[in-house]
Amino acid sequence: MVLRRITLLQEEASGKEEYPFSIPSIQSLTELDLTKRVTFFVGENGSGKSTLLEGIADLCGFNPAGGGRNNTYDLDASESVLSEHLRLSWMPKVTNGFFLRAESFYHYASHLDEVASQPGEAYRTYQNYGGKSLHQQSHGESFLSLFLNRFRGKAIYLLDEPEAALSPQRQLTFLRIMHDLVREEDCQFIIATHSPIILGYPDATILSFDDGEIKETNYESTEHYQITKYFLDHREKFLKDILND
Repeated sequence: MVLRRITLLQEEASGKEEYPFSIPSIQSLTELDLTKRVTFFVGENGSGKSTLLEGIADLCGFNPAGGGRNNTYDLDASESVLSEHLRLSWMPKVTNGFFLRAESFYHYASHLDEVASQPGEAYRTYQNYGGKSLHQQSHGESFLSLFLNRFRGKAIYLLDEPEAALSPQRQLTFLRIMHDLVREEDCQFIIATHSPIILGYPDATILSFDDGEIKETNYESTEHYQITKYFLDHREKFLKDILND
């Protein structure tokens, strides 16, 4: 493993009532041990999974708005204040990696275009993204260009809703890319997701942020799996129940 443990410094965070310390799952956090190469954060919107992921990204030296260690651009990401109260335990520490923040990926692509506009920088900038601007690719293509070209070498990758731009077929493609990176490049992934397809990756740890605490769960116990399965098995009844007055 690369990142072994995430600790909230309770003596510093105790008594704080402002956001993000007002989030129940963050309030109850003490230590999280990471034992698998792939860890999923799941939970309802506002449950704290993206907040914690951004705090980890900030401590890794990644831009909390999205990017790697060398991507400097401004975008409000207030959740990164959590990083001041977190400690990461490494073995060994890895500085290579990337933080994908799906909701601000457009701004990251614009940042790359700005860097590439400097004399002699276009080729060096775009070679990690399929050889052309991410804005010249579809949303899904730009995500896959990132995964296929930018992700390489022993690294830690923090992904916030990577499914946002991916069709179901391309989510399966992403699973294969991730699997190859884990097996061949010794990479570690921490992923916040709502996708029951991506959550199906084998031998991963799934941490639920619901019910005011962070606890491990299994795939079949997640709402993502249960609701999707029930909908597919009982589509007509499901729609009738929720659409009829």
